[in-house]
Formats: sequence, structure tokens, C-alpha cells
Amino acid sequence: MKLARTFYGVICAVVAVSLTNCGVPGIPRPPSLNLAQPISDLRAVRKGDKVFLAWTVPVDTTDGTRMKKLGVTRICRNSDATSRDCSNSVGTVGPPPAEEASGKHSATQKTTENYTDQLSKAALSDNSAGELFYAVSVLNQNGRTAGLSNKVAVSAVPALPPPTDLGAAVTATGIALRWSGVSQAADTPGLRHLYRIYRREASTKVDIVVGELAFEASNTYSLVDHSFEWEKTYDYRATVVQVIHVDAQPQKQFEGDDTAPVRVFAHDIFPPAVPSGLQAVSSGPGQEQFVDLIWTPDTDPDLAGYNIFRHEEGGSEQKLNAGLVRTPAFRDSKVLPGHTYFYAVSAVDTRGNESTRSAEAKESVR
Repeated sequence: MKLARTFYGVICAVVAVSLTNCGVPGIPRPPSLNLAQPISDLRAVRKGDKVFLAWTVPVDTTDGTRMKKLGVTRICRNSDATSRDCSNSVGTVGPPPAEEASGKHSATQKTTENYTDQLSKAALSDNSAGELFYAVSVLNQNGRTAGLSNKVAVSAVPALPPPTDLGAAVTATGIALRWSGVSQAADTPGLRHLYRIYRREASTKVDIVVGELAFEASNTYSLVDHSFEWEKTYDYRATVVQVIHVDAQPQKQFEGDDTAPVRVFAHDIFPPAVPSGLQAVSSGPGQEQFVDLIWTPDTDPDLAGYNIFRHEEGGSEQKLNAGLVRTPAFRDSKVLPGHTYFYAVSAVDTRGNESTRSAEAKESVR
């Protein structure tokens, strides 16, 4: 009997330890509603009568779990800044591939979605303060949403068309651009326009603004691009920019559509300026005989140097320098007493274009 009680005690102790080491079930969690976290990084850019929207696709639910599967994303547009309604959706974007929506990609990897809204005339406003407000709503597979994204705004002012006759020509001073102005509607308070010219090197996708001009009464506009590099191919295009100023608000602007690109090969066939102010002075009696030449420096940015020429009365011309002279001065030591010499100078650029000769300078050696 005593042995039975001891055995029973051991069994109870083992059971007690086992119960102590077992986890106790927690409070059951309700099933996830599988609602995508509302988007917070919606961006919008207007170009002409198109609005380009972009955002990051959500991968988490409002419960903090991974989204199982997304439904469509609705694109919402309103003219009222306070509206939270998406009943007048202007479009939808289909769900991303299943592996992206389920969060199987890296936690640091972001998937971007986009949508382009083509504005109709009915959506636009002649009021410079008029705006269009966008938001997006991500639905789950059951058509439910946790709400709208952040709201972004673009101007509702109609865009002007681009110039239709942009032209470009290579000149000695730069790429000369010309175009005709576009017709402008009646002045709208708080709204002004300007032309913006872009340049893109043909082998890249980088645009550079080379100049802007405000609208004027004249219908012909011109601009010279001095910032290019010779022997490269460029595409130029022009657009009209709407600049909007509403009291107590930061200035806003958006671009219209672009002209067709105009391609230019900036081939340098233009010589430097002709040197000027050439003077020749011979050495005095009793000195080693020479003639010193000086002239006004050439200011062309691509100047490589100068060539020096000499001839005697009725004689043939000869070049005195073997290599280009880098400074606006030269000493001719190969002179003879009793001879009169005529000198001229030309300028040469880095591509070998050479100017015509300068006016001659005459000097006699005694």
C-alpha cells in the first residue's frame, strides 16, 4: 500500500512538470480583413493634357500582416479638395503579379505602379486657381478598401500647344534656335507663359534647359545656345510653360507638350577671329639682329595658337614657326641687315580651322 502511494506520487509529479512546461494557449486573434495599407506616396506630374501618377504598391495589411492578394486599384479625381469620395473613378489599374502582391519578394524591394490620366476639356478650368485632386484606393480580392491614399493636386488650367516650326542652325557663335509664337487666349489673372528650350545629347537621355523666354508681342523668337560642345550631335525641343501665381500660395507651373525634336550636328568649320594690332620692331644698332612681333591676343575659347608669316618685297611668303605659337608674341632672329620684311599672323583653333592673315606689319633691319 505504501509502495502504491509512492508510485502514485511520482506519476503526479511527472504530470505536474509536464503541465508546467507546456505552453498555455493565448487569446484567439480574429481573422485578418486582408485590407491593404492605404498608399502614402502618391505622386502626380502634369505634362500637356496628361497627368502621370505613380505610387508604391502596398504589401502589408492594416493588421500588420502580409497582404495575401490585391484587387484592382481605383484612380480617383475630384475638383474639390475636401472630397473623400471615389465614386467618380477615372480608371483602374489591375492587380500586380501574385508573387509581388503576396510579399514573396525581398522586404526592401519596392514595386512601383503608374497610371496616365488623359484630361478632357470638360475637366479643365479657365480659373488660374482651379486644381484637380487625385487619390488612389487599393481594393482587396473582395472589393473592399481601407481608404484613400494621400491626395495630390495639379493645375486645371488648359495647356497651350507647342511651337510648330522650331529650327536650329550651327553658327560660329553657337547653335541658333528660332521659332514662331503660339496663339494665346485672353489674359488670365495670375497666369503667365514662357517658352522653355531643352537640349539632349543624342547618345544620352539627359535633358538640359538651355534657355527660357517670356511671351512677347512679337511672333518670332530666337535664342543662341553657347553651352554645347563641338563635334557632338544634339536634339533640341521647345515647350510652353504655364506659370501660375495665386495669392498666399507658392508659385506653380507645368509644361505643355513638346515640339518634335530638331537634330543638329555641331560641326566646327568656323575659324578663330583674325588677329589684329600686329606690330614689328627691329633691334637697335650694335645688337644681335632680330625683329620682335606683338599683337592683340585672340579671345576665342578654342584657340590653339598662331602661325607667323613673312615675305620681302616681291618675294614669296614663308611660315616662320614649326609649331603653333601659343602667346601673342614672336621673335624673328633670321633677318639680315639692309632688308625690309613684311609680317602677318593667323589664328588656329583646336580643330585646325585657321583664320585669314592679319593686316601686314613692315619693318626694316639696319
